[in-house]
Amino acid sequence: MTYRSRQHEKNALVLTGGGARAAYQVGVLSAISKFAPRHHPIPFSIICGTSAGAINSTGLACYASCFQLGVKKLEWVWKNLTTSRIYHSDPARVFSHLYRGILASFQADYANKSAHSLLNNAPLRALLTDVVDFQRIDNNLLKGHLRALSVTASSYSSGDSISFFQSSETISPWFRAKRKGLPCQINSDHLLASAAIPLLFPSIKLGKEHFGDGSIHQLSPLSPAIHLGGEKLFIIGVEQPSEPLHPKENNPHPPTSATIAGHLLDGIFSDTLQSDLERLKRVNKTLSLIPEEKKIAQEGLKSIETLVINPSHDFNAIAVEHYHQMPISIRLLLRTMGISNDPESSIISYLLFDRTYCHQLIKLGFQDALENETRIREFLSLK
Repeated sequence: MTYRSRQHEKNALVLTGGGARAAYQVGVLSAISKFAPRHHPIPFSIICGTSAGAINSTGLACYASCFQLGVKKLEWVWKNLTTSRIYHSDPARVFSHLYRGILASFQADYANKSAHSLLNNAPLRALLTDVVDFQRIDNNLLKGHLRALSVTASSYSSGDSISFFQSSETISPWFRAKRKGLPCQINSDHLLASAAIPLLFPSIKLGKEHFGDGSIHQLSPLSPAIHLGGEKLFIIGVEQPSEPLHPKENNPHPPTSATIAGHLLDGIFSDTLQSDLERLKRVNKTLSLIPEEKKIAQEGLKSIETLVINPSHDFNAIAVEHYHQMPISIRLLLRTMGISNDPESSIISYLLFDRTYCHQLIKLGFQDALENETRIREFLSLK
């Protein structure tokens, strides 16, 4: 058995969504890589990601044989990121994309239509082609450095949350209310589908269905990790303290469209995770009342441990400081929709793929992980 399989075979990593906010995950992982022995495999046998977290998850899975190298690769990408590597941001292509979308809305029903969106994320597909070697995932699964990788997307066709998984073992598909797990060979289309933020990025067709951001309809974000065999779930979330630049209590004005849109995105990316964690705690408490011999006799009854690392500072407040790093064409486009550098809105914090902003989130994640070093070491058996 490898170092990973002996000590970490039940450890699962769960990475949530959030656009540019996913840079925070890299900071946390960077700190953990300092806790782990050098040149050893990743301390998680199961990796599950949603939205931008799906991209980070797949990047880690490619280098599961050497955790520190995988984290360094991710960190290099995020620290050198620009908006133009994620979506077209120059005026000519931004507004021509919008113009083509308007013209396409007048096409007849029998015409071969493409997905509509506010932004064109074709550069993201090119970036994934450059930096993700999917063949390495197969190799790591075969060599035992990784047990399973899962990427979750939401079907616009059926309304179901679909977790596409690739595993070294024979794991049966699962079918529950509004969620499924399907084995497949994960590729860039799965990542683009999982990270397709509603309206902002185009949907992706997989098979006969159209898919969007995996956080939509994801009623149970912890489900894929548990179905794949995880019993200790390490979760990097996006639940953050509110740090408005001006007090809300005495604000006489109604919420702006930017504030409302931000609340909707926050609900998509964070609320279901908190509900799922509360439900898990209740199940664990119920299981603790059942005698051990009955648990053994009833297959599938097991307690699940969790450790959640959430940011200690507000991403929105940080994004406001870097608002003017966003390309002017994107600022103008968002301004026409009533979205500006409003600290009460989170839209900017999702779309600000700027290296200085991402660097600050990575630094925050690193510091938060250091402050929880003892808990992390004990939970992941990194003595």
